[in-house]
Amino acid sequence: MIADGIIELPGIIILIACILRCVQYVIQSELKLGHYFWLASVLTFFAVIRRELNYVPELLIPSGFTFMNHSYDWWEDAVLLTVYLLIVGLLAYSWRYLWMVLKKVPVSLYIAVVALALLEYMGENAIFIPESIGEIVEEIAETGVYTIALIYLWAFKLGEFERHFLPQKNYHAPCKAS
Repeated sequence: MIADGIIELPGIIILIACILRCVQYVIQSELKLGHYFWLASVLTFFAVIRRELNYVPELLIPSGFTFMNHSYDWWEDAVLLTVYLLIVGLLAYSWRYLWMVLKKVPVSLYIAVVALALLEYMGENAIFIPESIGEIVEEIAETGVYTIALIYLWAFKLGEFERHFLPQKNYHAPCKAS
């Protein structure tokens, strides 16, 4: 378990940086849809960090823990379900913003993420990769995906992007006052 944490540490640090960048975009966004989209992004990165740190509750929570007659696992599932439903709801509400962000991403990034996800799957399931190094390959591939996300978030120009959503004023059109 501790070895897993050491291998996953760079990825978790990158995910925290992604969350901070998305929080910055929540604050800076001038559009209501932008606030919802970036809040969904914060929650998504939170959910990914929680998935990466799945071993932590085993270290911190006693095995017989109950609260209001429900186990820790029940509460964890309830909270994560709420987070997932919030993410889906926020993304559905801001679907136009989401669609514009997805269209702006270069195809090469999609290809790189798919290749890394495939490599991660192969490492996790020891497909063409020796089982002895499979976990390391899996974590390196995941960290690569998180790094791509951080670099993209860092290079993303929020103000420039949102200008396409704001109403455009035509200062060169003749005045139509009568």
